[in-house]
Amino acid sequence: MAEVVRHYASLDYLTSCEAVLFYAFLQDGMRVLDLGVGGGRTTPYLSSIARRYVGVDYAEEMIAGCRRKFPNLEFETANAADLSLFSDESFEAVIMAFNGIDYVIPDESRFCCLREIKRVLTPNGVLIFSSHNPKAILVPPSWNRQRLEELARNVTGSLPVVCRPLLRLLTLLRAVVAFAQASASSFVRAARRVPTRAFWTGEGYVFDSAHGGLWTHCATPERVEREVCGFGFRLQRVLGDDYPCTSRRYVTGWYYYVFTKGDLRGRETCA
Repeated sequence: MAEVVRHYASLDYLTSCEAVLFYAFLQDGMRVLDLGVGGGRTTPYLSSIARRYVGVDYAEEMIAGCRRKFPNLEFETANAADLSLFSDESFEAVIMAFNGIDYVIPDESRFCCLREIKRVLTPNGVLIFSSHNPKAILVPPSWNRQRLEELARNVTGSLPVVCRPLLRLLTLLRAVVAFAQASASSFVRAARRVPTRAFWTGEGYVFDSAHGGLWTHCATPERVEREVCGFGFRLQRVLGDDYPCTSRRYVTGWYYYVFTKGDLRGRETCA
């Protein structure tokens, strides 16, 4: 656990999706509940715009680390399925980043979590979270072009007549390696996911080898919308984690969702 705590405590960035969605849907002066705060990755930004900021995690070690990093902010240890620490309509926004909702298991705990989030949100309050895509079996090739450019300049002394041909050669070689690595990773991922119920039905559990192995709930955007709307929310936006690239059904690893608290109660909000 100590290694996991150190890992998450070292993170201090927003993803591209988070930056876009936070800017678009969060306003200065909101009361913000950061649910599944982990090591406080999102804390600097969210606390900077919030009138009241509260970070919550079920792991006492995570909360202890956050309190050391941010001694002037409010952190609480609690399970996402039980937010009885907070009264009704305590927050204008609830954030559950880094696919935290996928680890609120089993299903009934996730349902309790959604009910509790709705309860603590004000009318029209904002819920932003991310969740894994069970159909993501293809890993796209990628490489760092900037590093190749730096290598070519270091080798050639930045002489254009030599640097450009070398850069083309390095790019070709790196592309071959990247495609081979992506193909191998795609094969492994497909072998793990294609046999699962989650892949074929669009919702279910897959085994994630991260942090020693975790069962992970995942669902397609269609299934997520149906489930969350059933608890009295309205979908506002869906954005793939590969933004600004176009999301693709079998490539995008997870999606970010923005919902607002609806006016109706219970599961009757969505057909």
